[in-house]
Amino acid sequence: MLTPSMVLKLNQQVALEQYSANLYLAMSAWCAHKGLEGSAAFLKAHSDEELAHARKLFDYINETGALAVISAVEAPPKAFGSLQEVFQKTLDHEKSITAAINGLVDSALGEKDYSTFQFLQWYVAEQHEEERLFMSILDLFEIMESGGRSLFMIDREIASKGK
Repeated sequence: MLTPSMVLKLNQQVALEQYSANLYLAMSAWCAHKGLEGSAAFLKAHSDEELAHARKLFDYINETGALAVISAVEAPPKAFGSLQEVFQKTLDHEKSITAAINGLVDSALGEKDYSTFQFLQWYVAEQHEEERLFMSILDLFEIMESGGRSLFMIDREIASKGK
């Protein structure tokens, strides 16, 4: 059984994952508006993945007999200065999610809630993968100069990462 404190923290993480989904969907819309269809598709798929992360937490909370709560989610930004900025903000956001997951893991260990600790290990591994993915995308900007043809090539490369 989850402690009230752990239920609250897990429900907060559900909201963070939902915000992530909304953020990536907003980024997808911006990319589509700018004609960056590869990046738009990639970010839209990533939005779906973030919703799956929220649902996984939601289900875990309910499976323990606690009540999963859906709370209001802040609206994400809708405008960005560049494609590189989109992916820098994505990496920064993923790092904040990693910190939140690590806090949950720490809380689970502190409460000797080994079931939740075990459940959260999937998220720990997922966050490592997420940060690595977005760092590799940002590396493309370092390799290629921004603008014109290179921006088109970066967009194509990002589209291939989503497959």
